[in-house]
Amino acid sequence: MAIAIDFGTSNTVIARWNPVTQQAETLSLPGLSIQQSLNPPLIPSLVYVEDAAQGKVLVGQQVRDRGLDLKGEARFFRSFKRGIGAEIQGFLPELDGQIVTFEQVGQWFLSQVIEQLAPLEGGLDSLVLTVPVDSFEAYRHWLGKVCQSLPVEQVRMLDEPTAAALGYGLADQENLLVIDFGGGTLDLSLVGLDKGAQGNTKPLGFLLKFGNKSLAENSKQKVKTARVLAKAGQNLGGTDIDNWIVDYFAKTQELAVSPLTTRLAEKVKIQLSTQNQASEVYFDDETFESYELNLDRDNLENILKEHAFFERLDESMTNLLQQARRQGIELADINAVLLVGGTVQLPAVQTWIKQYFEPEKIRCERPFEAIAQGALQLSQGLEIKDFLYHSYGIRYWDRRNQRHSWHPVIKSGQAYPMNQPVELFLGASMENQPSIELIIGELGADTGNTEVYFDGDRLITRRLDSGETTVKPLNDSAGARTIAQLTPPGYPGSDRVRILLQVDDQRFLRISVEDLLTNNILLENQLVAQLS
Repeated sequence: MAIAIDFGTSNTVIARWNPVTQQAETLSLPGLSIQQSLNPPLIPSLVYVEDAAQGKVLVGQQVRDRGLDLKGEARFFRSFKRGIGAEIQGFLPELDGQIVTFEQVGQWFLSQVIEQLAPLEGGLDSLVLTVPVDSFEAYRHWLGKVCQSLPVEQVRMLDEPTAAALGYGLADQENLLVIDFGGGTLDLSLVGLDKGAQGNTKPLGFLLKFGNKSLAENSKQKVKTARVLAKAGQNLGGTDIDNWIVDYFAKTQELAVSPLTTRLAEKVKIQLSTQNQASEVYFDDETFESYELNLDRDNLENILKEHAFFERLDESMTNLLQQARRQGIELADINAVLLVGGTVQLPAVQTWIKQYFEPEKIRCERPFEAIAQGALQLSQGLEIKDFLYHSYGIRYWDRRNQRHSWHPVIKSGQAYPMNQPVELFLGASMENQPSIELIIGELGADTGNTEVYFDGDRLITRRLDSGETTVKPLNDSAGARTIAQLTPPGYPGSDRVRILLQVDDQRFLRISVEDLLTNNILLENQLVAQLS
């Protein structure tokens, strides 16, 4: 059986392919899913750790049913997806003698969900996991490690916006813009759907784990191709809005900031998606205190403006449209705009989108299900052609500023596999130099980056407009950074090694090194890292 999981910051959606109806359907997992009439079955992305040493946890709706999300305990985790692979300021708790990490919490959550899927009729033989468009390699690497221990034959990974384009079923359109605005991230992706491509037997999507069979070989359908034309994204989502609403009430009503008031703020925000005014009242039968939160759409919009919300949305849209224009695609060439994620239901967000696009182009009827159900297309004969979201560079010594800096060698937007490798020549910098080191890094945006940190018990993101490039080194460790042992030793004044950098069809960065003095091949097609 084929399963797709849209692991979200606030909610997680599970979809399966029904072989009888030949359609995708959203699953409800007993105990884990919210039972509601307005929306499809959603699993709250929540974890409560009962015993860290034994890995005993409660996840999803189980946590809310027992009120464990309102006690403010260190054993409760929400929005933990944002911390996976990120630089964290603050602290994480030590529970039952174990240091708990966000990566561990995420693994507990996914493992519990998949454990409930395993007994389903037909068994679980194919799994597709979706990932944010702006995720660094660290997040994808973590996801890959989680999958290695799963009792699943084939595991694949797909960008969330691309999956959404497929989930809305608009394969007859040429250019689709997906705006994925969930609890933790804003992702914009312009996707082109090719028509009539067939006969391709390459792996479908990006394989994280595979058995002896190839899904491409088993598929009897024609292979369609989705191309990601432009991407933009940042760490901004519904969780931030919840926190801003809490801060507003803390300022205007001296309301205490707590897990309970954050939950009430979230409910108020959700109400404002369908009505002009919202109110939440809560009575604490232990302290006999009552809370009343009243908010209307105008006040919410003012709160968003105070936090430069719309400026940040404009920044991402401008970035995406600039990428599109470089490929000859103008605003009028975009056939449809697909909205996914809970935050797109806010009228203020939809009004902002209508500043760019005509209302008839905008689709918002499947904000929760589109990603998971679209990801299932990977198991039905659809190949994804993608490009590298980040740039990659080499570290060098900047003599003028007396510091290390980075020189891009593979630019963002590079399609993979690469047709031609990147060629570099390096020489020795001192006499009798025994070896040459090369540090390769994944480059973030030059305009700043996002810092993830704790404010009390809340996980917060803050934008840092430092103007400096954020870098995640890929091979800065003992042994990994040395690419050439020089025999005889090197001397300054001439090139000593020739380097070829290549990205293969599985998004692996590989390096080859030739000693120009001896003509010896020192490294050949050696793996450096997995790129994103």
